[in-house]
Amino acid sequence: MPSADSDGPGRAGRSLAPPPSTGTQSPPPGTGAGGDAAAGFRKVAEETLFEGVVFNVSHGTFVAPDGTSFERYVVRHPGAVAVVAVTGEGSVVLLRQYRPSVDRWILEIPAGTRDVDDEPAVETARRELAEEAGYEAGQMELLAEILNTPGFCDEATGIYLATGLTAVPPRRHGVEEQQISVEEIDLDRFDDLVDDGSITDAQTIVGVALARRRLAARDARSGRG
Repeated sequence: MPSADSDGPGRAGRSLAPPPSTGTQSPPPGTGAGGDAAAGFRKVAEETLFEGVVFNVSHGTFVAPDGTSFERYVVRHPGAVAVVAVTGEGSVVLLRQYRPSVDRWILEIPAGTRDVDDEPAVETARRELAEEAGYEAGQMELLAEILNTPGFCDEATGIYLATGLTAVPPRRHGVEEQQISVEEIDLDRFDDLVDDGSITDAQTIVGVALARRRLAARDARSGRG
């Protein structure tokens, strides 16, 4: 599911704070090596305008380096995970799922909101892969943590590479998830599906690119590249 799904364990009745740290990267995305994430800028006030099941909406007041005050609306999100699951045959596991926000079916990697208190990000990734795609991973590696839409939302998504897959019964939640179909696409075909518009999901495109780079490096080290 994408990071803004509204069904699943641990969501009901919660007011969500800014995303917790995954413990997988330091400093946070975009700060650079040891840099100050907001050098020169200051947040001086923030008011929560809307508290939802998955995200909150806030109105913030900020001060620029030259002293100019400005206001912005910000979506606060608890964070998410996404999983590039690659089979032993070299195929990536994708889900075809209806997304109400764009009123269309999307072909995407398994993903989900970090909506269970104190659950490590890697365990959320394992759970989402099993629940949605019906696979357990023998190995799970963090590829990167990305900011999905930093122009208005603080959502950070940890993207994982899952290998050593074993089939398990899926445990899907929510109306849309019940209609999911699982498709295994040869990695060699992936670029063609992006080029013809069959795959448009950003974290899917980024995740598969990162996974292929990691797998190519692994093959080179083992002498198979």
